[in-house]
Amino acid sequence: MESTLSFTGVSGKGYVAGGCSALAASWLAAQQATAALWLSVWMLELVLAASIMLVFTMNKSRNLGTTLFASASGRKLLLAFLPAMSAGAVLTLYFYRLDLHPQLPVLWLTLYGAAIVTAGALSIRAIPLMGLMFMALGAVAAFTPADPDLLLGLGFGGLHFLFGTYIWSRHGG
Repeated sequence: MESTLSFTGVSGKGYVAGGCSALAASWLAAQQATAALWLSVWMLELVLAASIMLVFTMNKSRNLGTTLFASASGRKLLLAFLPAMSAGAVLTLYFYRLDLHPQLPVLWLTLYGAAIVTAGALSIRAIPLMGLMFMALGAVAAFTPADPDLLLGLGFGGLHFLFGTYIWSRHGG
């Protein structure tokens, strides 16, 4: 029966904290003089925010009497999230190698959004909506001259903060 349940251990506090770190990273990345330094800021942010969100989610799950990795719903959520994120990792290296780093925000926002929509189908209702908003920001990044760090800050910072606050208030932690 557990495998049919949605995963409710997503941490709103973790999203808020990850969003705050992304806002700082968007400002810091915009200050970098080279593409390599810019990418380094965002890769460090990826590790930092993912770690923050993972620890908060693991703690919330444990407080709910389950674990992210041991529950069928948690494993399904992770398995739904990882393919698009893995594709993003490969394509990030490929784009960077071809000196296409200005297109990375389109890639990141769109694929992260797709990963969130897919995994969010196994979680609370707000999560897929957040994923769709990430995908919309990816489209804005693709078809407008908007500042990429602003869009990354709005997505990884603003959307995580906004939805994290909602999740925190409506679903606890």
